[in-house]
Amino acid sequence: MANSFSFFLLLPLVFLGIIATATSDEYTAPKEKMTHLHFYFHEIYAGANVTTMVVAVPPGTNSSFTTFGALVVIDDMLREGPEPSSKLIGRAQGLVAQASQEGSVLLTAFNFVFTEGEFNGSTLAILGRTKLSEPPVERSIVGGSGKFRMARGYTEARVISSQDGYFLMEFDAYVTHY
Repeated sequence: MANSFSFFLLLPLVFLGIIATATSDEYTAPKEKMTHLHFYFHEIYAGANVTTMVVAVPPGTNSSFTTFGALVVIDDMLREGPEPSSKLIGRAQGLVAQASQEGSVLLTAFNFVFTEGEFNGSTLAILGRTKLSEPPVERSIVGGSGKFRMARGYTEARVISSQDGYFLMEFDAYVTHY
């Protein structure tokens, strides 16, 4: 009788062990990839079809982008080449804040939203300090979506020109992602 009693006590434990083993999932992360992107950031800040807008400045100041505390919204173009007619591959959308009382130092928080090519539908989240007078400008890649899910890395940017209401930067992005 003791043997059959022990058997009936052990049977539920064995059964639970089988269920626990059968329902557990092991996750193996996919292999990480390193991607280098090269493109151009086109911004129109004056004239028709502006892609940059000052939306807030501290009370009692003018509406200049260079005013400490100014907040700017961007929806700039990402293109394959430096020419305004080169292929549009996405947008840079986000915020820029004038973050220093001692010169033009910006806090930038924006997304690169890819709309063409291999990374169509994917994004990269960019965050960092920008001081254009100290090239190259390096910013952190702090996330992404689509093909750039769980992205991290950095970008380097160099000003090519800024004239007649048009601002052009060359960008390299070094992205680690799954």
